[in-house]
Amino acid sequence: MRRITILLFLLVFCFATVVQAQAPAQPDPEVKKLHVWVGHWTYEGQYEVSPLGPGGKVTGDWTAQMILGGFFLQGRLTQKGPVGETRVLYITGYDPVNKNLSSEFYMDDGSRPSAVLTINGNTLTWAGKGVMAGKQCEFKETFTLAADLTSMTDKGEISVDGKTWTPLFERTHTKAKPAEKK
Repeated sequence: MRRITILLFLLVFCFATVVQAQAPAQPDPEVKKLHVWVGHWTYEGQYEVSPLGPGGKVTGDWTAQMILGGFFLQGRLTQKGPVGETRVLYITGYDPVNKNLSSEFYMDDGSRPSAVLTINGNTLTWAGKGVMAGKQCEFKETFTLAADLTSMTDKGEISVDGKTWTPLFERTHTKAKPAEKK
């Protein structure tokens, strides 16, 4: 009995040592491309009349940060526009099964669209679908980052039939400078 206890202890000790010796998991290299969005941004632009609502001027701000050991980008957005104030939470991370960056959006009206994010140089494009403003739709949003990575423009399009695309908005974003440390 004593031998079994000692053997069991040694097996548990060896297993625990092997588990501790393994390197911690690292985010996929694709996730590093998301770092351009980290920080606080402000924006202004114009919405077009669309199936989602009226057109008009829009302003907003959003903050993005890496979370959960750098595996995910979390963003929080507040926007004021033709339909009032809108708040959005989104999380983007690498999907190892589909080998792409995917995003889930959680909107203050209960909408939960999802999208795939592609990054090609300074162009970032979300393409996805979901129910927004009570309507099933597909959307595309293309960001073009300036060379200095402190400003960008984006254009959004929407389709309610999956065939015909309508311009939804154009916006200009500026990255806020961090406050000076005293």
